[in-house]
Amino acid sequence: MEALSLTRLAEEQLAVAREAASGRAARSVHGGGDRRLRQTLLALRGGRRLDEHDNPGEATLQVLVGQVRLVAGDESWVGEAGDLMVVPPLRHALHAVTDAAVLLTVTPRP
Repeated sequence: MEALSLTRLAEEQLAVAREAASGRAARSVHGGGDRRLRQTLLALRGGRRLDEHDNPGEATLQVLVGQVRLVAGDESWVGEAGDLMVVPPLRHALHAVTDAAVLLTVTPRP
């Protein structure tokens, strides 16, 4: 069995994001190879964002630290630490309201 601390990983990636010119950092947590389920920890400095992009399949965001805004079309949702957000099957963007870390879980379309 493999186990890791998402709290520690979020802190580490936030430290990297705070130093990065892009204000972002990411690390794969699970997936790749022959696995369909993929999990990535994303960290963003407050005020930074992931520009609009397509949804690659079923996806959720678990907010680990801070506050984010998920935007799809004319709708938006705010998530805070402890919230689980279902990513709509539309083009969407993610904005960091404050320094934030999220766990993105995706099952790509076949």
